[in-house]
Amino acid sequence: MTTLTTSPVASLLDRLFTKADAVDIATTPSVADYWNGLSDDEKGRLVRSRNDYLDLYGRMKDIPLAVSRVTGDLLYILARSTGATSIVEFGTSFGLSTICLAAALRDNGGGRLVTSEFEPSKVARAKANLAEAELADLVEFREGDALQTLAIDLPESIDLLLLDGAKALYSDVLDLVAHRLRPGALILADDANFCPPYVEHVRAAGSGYRSVAFADDIELSIRL
Repeated sequence: MTTLTTSPVASLLDRLFTKADAVDIATTPSVADYWNGLSDDEKGRLVRSRNDYLDLYGRMKDIPLAVSRVTGDLLYILARSTGATSIVEFGTSFGLSTICLAAALRDNGGGRLVTSEFEPSKVARAKANLAEAELADLVEFREGDALQTLAIDLPESIDLLLLDGAKALYSDVLDLVAHRLRPGALILADDANFCPPYVEHVRAAGSGYRSVAFADDIELSIRL
């Protein structure tokens, strides 16, 4: 038995993932008119934009934007298998991935998870979810733009980095954290198909990483 598969985490995650799976941006009142009024090209441009991400994700404050259940399990497996005790997460949202990672820290004997989210209402919901999961003691929440919140006071050695915030900032956040990533540290970028420059960066010869596509939308990399 593990923290991930027992109470209170297992039932909480099942409830949160069920709710997240049921959310449809196109029918959520607070964002539907805005989202449905955009063309597919404009939606793609906004997701990749380095200038409009604060407005876009601010409008998505009621949308979970969570990792999938399978990705949550993968995060737990990666953190457990590496014995991670120090994790950084870009993009907390409602905290589903945060719970999976913190559960791994608990089962690894403890540690510190630094997670950054700029939307205040999402930070509040994530804190409540982590408290219900009885994992809040392992998590340091940083509210604000990750380019500022993750620029200071990082753990001396980081075992795992999750990139799941504004896609256009993946390379920037990786660069902020890179000097603290230990050799062998893992980087998981969710929805990496929306950020080709990041994928090109971590796959480039001499980048300091070895990287492969993992499923259709995940890029999994190791710090060399």
